[in-house]
Amino acid sequence: MQALRDIAQRLIDFYLGLQGQWGAAIDVFGVVLITAALDLVTRVLLAWFGRRARHSANIWDDAVYYSINGPLQGVIWVAGLSVAISYGQPEDGWFWLDYLGRIRGIVLVALFVWFVFRLIRSVGANALARAAGRDNAIDATTADAIGKLLRISVLITAGLMLMQVFGVSPSALLAFSGVGGIAIGFAARDVLANIFGGLTVYLNRPFSVGDWIRSPDRDIEGIVEAIGWRATTVRRFDMRPLYVPNAVFSNVALENPTRMTHRRIMETIALRYDDAAAIPDIVEAVRTMLDEDEAIDSDQVILTYIDSLEDSAIKLLIYCYTHTTDWAEFLAIKQSVLQRVQDTVREYGAAIAYPTTTLHVPDELTVAQATRAEDNRQEEIDPEKVQSERSRSVAREAQRAEHTQGPDSPSEEGEA
Repeated sequence: MQALRDIAQRLIDFYLGLQGQWGAAIDVFGVVLITAALDLVTRVLLAWFGRRARHSANIWDDAVYYSINGPLQGVIWVAGLSVAISYGQPEDGWFWLDYLGRIRGIVLVALFVWFVFRLIRSVGANALARAAGRDNAIDATTADAIGKLLRISVLITAGLMLMQVFGVSPSALLAFSGVGGIAIGFAARDVLANIFGGLTVYLNRPFSVGDWIRSPDRDIEGIVEAIGWRATTVRRFDMRPLYVPNAVFSNVALENPTRMTHRRIMETIALRYDDAAAIPDIVEAVRTMLDEDEAIDSDQVILTYIDSLEDSAIKLLIYCYTHTTDWAEFLAIKQSVLQRVQDTVREYGAAIAYPTTTLHVPDELTVAQATRAEDNRQEEIDPEKVQSERSRSVAREAQRAEHTQGPDSPSEEGEA
């Protein structure tokens, strides 16, 4: 112990000697050196803490390690530099030292906001990663809503802290908010309507990020990509983004097909009237086929009945639900069902009908057509009679030409 005391006394004497020679500069150097040493120590400790946090199942230790690594070093350097400046200032002081307290307060508030924002984001990401695949777990929409509310609270708190730094009383802000809040409310009523609409979406949760939504009242259909405070981003099926103001969701009907429990098959098969006798057997066979199909939910409604009598076909209704809600799997099941229905129709000697028109000809019209055809066959053409008639017509025209004189006849040329 005595040796340690001697070493400490020597260090103190050495420091006092340097201080007498260099003055305040050695104090500033010492403070900066101690600050750098504290920074190095905190980095080493945080690295050790981070290695242990990676093997932990707790979501908070990872979040704290990620969030504090950076803001803590900032706080250490702000404190160290503030002490160093106080030691190194001259007796008459510097003019900017009057603003040192405000600058330090602004930086500390910024570091506080940085730390809390990183903590909120890290906790949300860890919670979503740990909850993946679990029932009744927090979803991305809820996590995003909670994160945004916490960030707004942090920003409001930081604003009040900055007001204290600049010497502004929060009561003055509250007094202004009475009259100014009314004016701002009128000026930004559309923005406020969208914000409250977004809050309604977060609370009621009619859809979440990744859901397929559509509205029968508006041309809105697609996959929800993001839910903001002002608007919701919907990616249409043609891959174009659609930005919907949140206030719209308070005034329109909205459908969320993503939350369907089954997909419905509802088809009508047209059968010929000539196969009417086989339709009861076909209906029974199709119903048995649907009951035995594992892809069809037999606990739901299954209907196979004659639906209507059309102009050229008897319509057979097929109505059932599939277990799957996946679009591709549903199409494959529907294709299989329709193909087997078609095979069943062929097995019973029937056929799928197509639009046809049957023309019934009266017997009287048939007899009249036959009589006219017989008359046409009895009337024959005489070639000699036709030739003699043509010869007589030629001779008649030649005789008429001899007794006719025109401007180009030879008699007019002789007279000339």
